[in-house]
Order: sequence, then structure tokens, then C-alpha cells
Amino acid sequence: MGRFERVLKRILKKEKRKTPAEIRRTLFASLPHDGLEGTPITAFAYNVDNDGRRIDGAVLITDKALSVYADKKEIARYVIGRCEKFEYRALVGACEISVTDEGGEHIICRGDSSKCELFAKNTRRLERLRETGEYSDDETLEVYRVCPKCGRKLPRGMQSCLHCADKRSMFKRLLEIAKPYRWYIFVSALLFFVSFALQLLGPYVNKLLVDGYIDSSEAKAQAAAGGAASGIVMRGFLLTILLMLGLRVATYIITALRNLSVMQAGTGFIIDLRRKVFEKIQELSVRTVSKRTSGELMRRVTGDTSHLENFIVGQLPNIIEQTVLLVSITVILIVYDPRLALLILLPMPVCLVGWRLLRRFFHRMYGKQWEAESRTGTVLYDIFSGIRVVKAYRTEKKEFDRYDKAAYEEKQIAVKNETVFNMIDPLFGFILNLGAMFLLYYTGTRILSGFMSLGDAAMLSSYVSLLYGHIGWVANLPRIITRAFTSMVKVFDVIDEKADVADAAEAVDAEIRGDIDIEDLTFGYEEGTDVLKKVNLHIPAGKMVGIVGRSGAGKSTLINLIMRLYDPDSGRILIDGRDIKNISQNSLRSQIGAVLQETFLFKGTVYDNIAYALPGCSRDLVLSAAKAAGAHDFIIKLPDGYDTVIGENGHTLSGGERQRVSIARALLRDPRILILDEATASLDTETEKNIQDTLAKLIRDRTTIAIAHRLSTLRNADFLVVLDKGTVAEVGTHEQLMRNKGIYYGLVMAQRQMSSRSGRQNEGGSAR
Repeated sequence: MGRFERVLKRILKKEKRKTPAEIRRTLFASLPHDGLEGTPITAFAYNVDNDGRRIDGAVLITDKALSVYADKKEIARYVIGRCEKFEYRALVGACEISVTDEGGEHIICRGDSSKCELFAKNTRRLERLRETGEYSDDETLEVYRVCPKCGRKLPRGMQSCLHCADKRSMFKRLLEIAKPYRWYIFVSALLFFVSFALQLLGPYVNKLLVDGYIDSSEAKAQAAAGGAASGIVMRGFLLTILLMLGLRVATYIITALRNLSVMQAGTGFIIDLRRKVFEKIQELSVRTVSKRTSGELMRRVTGDTSHLENFIVGQLPNIIEQTVLLVSITVILIVYDPRLALLILLPMPVCLVGWRLLRRFFHRMYGKQWEAESRTGTVLYDIFSGIRVVKAYRTEKKEFDRYDKAAYEEKQIAVKNETVFNMIDPLFGFILNLGAMFLLYYTGTRILSGFMSLGDAAMLSSYVSLLYGHIGWVANLPRIITRAFTSMVKVFDVIDEKADVADAAEAVDAEIRGDIDIEDLTFGYEEGTDVLKKVNLHIPAGKMVGIVGRSGAGKSTLINLIMRLYDPDSGRILIDGRDIKNISQNSLRSQIGAVLQETFLFKGTVYDNIAYALPGCSRDLVLSAAKAAGAHDFIIKLPDGYDTVIGENGHTLSGGERQRVSIARALLRDPRILILDEATASLDTETEKNIQDTLAKLIRDRTTIAIAHRLSTLRNADFLVVLDKGTVAEVGTHEQLMRNKGIYYGLVMAQRQMSSRSGRQNEGGSAR
């Protein structure tokens, strides 16, 4: 870590109450910037020079200029007003920021892969500063990906620090979720106190048995005389045995009832918690969800919630039970003999302090194990999701090796963790056993001296066994709590995630006509890389517009933004003159029908997949939509017609059949805006023509946005929009664009040449 980054971390840790903007200004002031004009804005570090060597560098930015430092010396300065462009580039294992001015292109700074996010964000801000004179500062410190309290690096895909999260507040929220099941928990606690009383009574009954009958003076006298015990003694002995048996039976029954109560509470609690996590994931935008892997999200919905359920419903009552039991036994020992209690309890503080000191160490250990388990789950999910591709390319061995590697790494971490734990745990067990040795010595000398009976010794031994047995559990408690709290932070990290695509406060449900205006729209999936730049477009209601362009031009991105799967980085989208942020997402998407490039069908019947777009609709509507999409004819030929169950993602259907079901699903909604993203790409020419004829009737009085690989399918569009390098390059009808002989003309000519070449090859094949 360079000097600049050490300064950053120190300030982040020290200035907890300052805002990120204030922290950056403090950081700026801590570095040399003599003669750098303008108002200080921000500063960031870089760690590689232009030759690839490690370096301690920094970039300081004002509203007028930026200055580049290397090893505490200024090496370059650029005036913002004279710069023509700032650009971010991702390299192999590295990244860089460059600037273009009247002197040409210059590299401002380079960094390793850890700097990519930081560089990308600051490049975008520099470009906006150059264009608008404004620098959009973060109020989240996300560019540094460190905790503002402790300065630790945040785990990938997490917004919360595992060390600094308010666990007390989160724990209270967990108890609120468990509140509907409080009576089950109350009954469980009540049964615990009964069980607790029986446990405390057991050693005392044992004392009565030994002193009253086994080691009594009457029994000894009769044994010395060679006679049998009297009937009264035998009856008392048998009654005491039956009492001990009754205590054990009662304990068994109470334990069983308590387990049933815990099961009822735990089942309800974990379902509610999983529902809450899943509901939140559903609310998050595509961009936010994609920051985490599928395996990681599945782990949080299933694994982490299970840990919390076990802790709240299973371990928490145990903690209360063990605490009360330990305190009670300790009081009994102190009342009986303070010196003996001191000897027995002496090893306990040593163990508890030792476990306390090792808590953070175990926290890191099991945090790494959690990440390894998530990676293994992700690999497994990927393999199962792409099993058809795996089979097609015969890569089963490769995928097995990939999973085996992930599982092996998980095993290595788990074995290491358990090895460390099982080396430390016996050490504390040995320290606790010293107390048992003290008890043996003390009771032995007291019995030999005639000051203690065998019954007292047996009772004390039982109490100490209970005490040390539960002390061992308490010693293991930090491990339980650490895993539970780690899962708790990860679960609430998802629940508390701020939605980046959220309805505005004044958002309303609105009936839309479909008039679309796009104003100065800029968007990029990654910081520093804009897929769309300053897009301006008007689509009148009821018209059909075709979006064309080369691969990667931003066609699918544009329709994703219109559906508000993402929010633009700048600019806005208006429907009927209203910003779509002011239309509730439910209202907006309920009036948009989409057939996307990636067709997805759920496992279930064909009917259910079509009706998915409009729950509760009549069967006649489903049949009408299927007929309109050209799907009815092939569906009725299936073994069970519309009730035929198709496999996961519809793999039992052909690509064209899946596409037609997807089109039927979109048409069922009778949308005001219809989006077709390569909707006929998987269809043969004849079927495509039939569907195109049907769509021509359906798009009347409906705003339609179509993307098609075969440009000939868009000839009937009211007008075409040509995207090139993220901008609108051409707008016009097919005839107008062909006359202009621009980008669209070139795309059409290229397709015609490919079709002609393909036709000649087919003819040659037939001749042979």
C-alpha cells in the first residue's frame, strides 16, 4: 500500500462523522498542489507507471485542472477547458485513463485490476466536468469499496462491512420477524424451566439414594451382620429408583414437546425470512442483481437463512437455558462451599477470555469458508443451467474438474478451519478438566477425613459435570454466534440494498398511449464505458420503428431502458410527456409486451407459460394469443395439447416453437407498447412470414419497437433508427436511408451479398 492510500485509509478511519465530500477535500489538502488553480474537488490514487512498474501516485482534481503526481512529485498538469476527451481503457490485468488535447493523446495514470472501478468512475466524472463544468461527487464512498468506519475493503457484492454492521439493530429486526411465533417460543421457554428444575433435582435425588440407602449406617450394619436389608429400606430404595426413572421420563416428554414447539416456530420463521429476502431480490434492478452471482444469491436465500433460523429458534433459547443453568449451579456450589466453588470455577475465566480473544480470528476463518461455499454453489448452478451445452460439446470431464477444483478448495478451507478449531478446543477442555481434578482432590480428602458423605460427593460431581458440560457448550458459543452473525449481515445486506431503479415519490399508475421521447440519453453497464451516448429520439404513438445497427451498437440496451430494467446515467425517457420514473414500474410494464432475444420458458405446461403474462385470464384469450402468434397449430399436436408439460426453459420444444410461445405470451397482455427483440430470429422463413403478416395486423394503433437481424423484415416499419457506436446515426424510412447510401445502405448491401453467396453455395451443393 502506497503512502497516498495509507493517508486515505487513516482519514477514512479517523474522520467517521464527515461526509465523503469532506473527506476527499481533507485528503486533497494533505497532498502537495502548489499553483494548482481552481476549487478542490477530489483525489484518487494509482499504483503503476507507464512502463508497468509499481509506483506511489496520485491524481488531484479541481474544477479547472488536474495534476498528476508520482512519488510526491508533480509530473503532469492538464487544464480541463483545453481537454477534448477523457477515456478509460481496461487492459489485461490493468487499466488506464488517457486524455486528448491539442498536443495529442496522453496517459494520465495506470493501475492494476484493483483500480478498474475507481478509474472508470472518475473518467466518467472527468468527462462530465469537461462537458458541463460539474463534477458529480459520490456520497457513498463506493469508488473506494472500503468501509467508511474501519477502512477495511468491502467483500465483493456487499455494501455492508461484516465488522462494523450494527448487529444489535439487525438482531432486533430478526426478533421482529420471529414475533408471530412468539407463543411457540414462549411455550418452549416455559418447558425449559420445567426441564431446568428437573435437571437441578436429579443430583439431589442421587445424593438421597447414596446416603439414605446405599451408604446408610443401617444398610452397612445389616450387611455386616450378613442379613438382607429390611422391607422398609428396600421400599424406600425402590421408590427412590422409581423417582429417578420418573425424572428421566418427564425430561424426555418435556424435551419432545419442546422440540415440537421449536419446530413449529422455526418452520414459520425461516419461511417468512426467505420470503422477505426473495421479495427484496425481486425488487432489485437487473444491474444490482448482476453484481452478485446466482450461487451467492441462492446461498443467501437458503443457507444463510437456515443458519439464522437455527440460531434464533434453536440456539437462542439454548443460550438462555445454559446461562440460567450455569448461574444456578454456580450459586448452589457457592452456598454449599465457597472454597470448592472457587477451585471449580477458577479455569472458567481463562477459557472465556481465551475464546473472546480468538473471536475475530474465527470470524475471518468462517468468512472465507462462506465465500468458498458460495463459489462451489455458483459453479454447480452454472453447470446445471448449461447442461445441454455441456452434453453437446462433451465437456463433462472438464466441468467435473471445474466443480472438483471448487469443492476441493472449499474442502481445504473447511479442513483447515476444523483443524485449527479442534486443536484449540481440546486445550480449553484440558484447562476445564483441571477444575475436575480439584474437585476429585477436594472431595476425596473431605470423605477420608469424615467431613463429607459419598452422597454429597456424588451430588457435587453431578453438578460439576452439568457445569463443565455446559461450559464446553459456552466455549463453542463464539463459533456459533460468529457464523450466525456473518449470515445475518449478509442477509440484511440484501434486504437493506438500496434499489437503484425505484419509483419516484410522486409515481402514479397511468394509462399510456405509447408516445415515446428520449432526451440526451447516456448509459453504460460499467462505469467509464458508455453503451449509449446522448441519444435523442421521438417515437409517435401507434407507429412502428425498427432499430438497426451493428452488433454492440446498443439496440437491446435501448429497449431495456424503455422497459426501465435500468435507469439512464443521464438524460430521460418520456412516455406521453411524462418521465417514466414518475410512472409506477408495475403500471409501466403491465402495458408493455416484450419478446426478448433470449427466450425463456418456465417448467410447466404450455398453457401456463402463455398465461404467465396475464394471471387469471380466460382460456379463450390464451387460445387467441397462441393463434395470433402462429403457435396454436403445433401446440394441439403435442401429446397433451396446451396441457403438455415442457422441460426447464422449454428444452423439449424447438427454438422456433419456444419463440412462438414467447410471442403469444407477449400478445396476451394486449400491450400499448410492443417490443420485439429479434422476435423471429429462431423461425424458418415460411413461419416468419406468417407471423410477420399476423404482427402487421396486431401492431395497428400500437407503438411497436422492433429489432431484427434480417433487415428485410423491417421494411414495413414507419421509420428506421440506425444506431452506431452508441449514438443515433441515421433516421428515416427504408427508401430514404437506401437513397442516402449511409450506414443502413451498407448493412443492407452486406446482407444481400451474404444471401447471394449462400444461395450459390446451396445450388452448387444440389448440383453435386
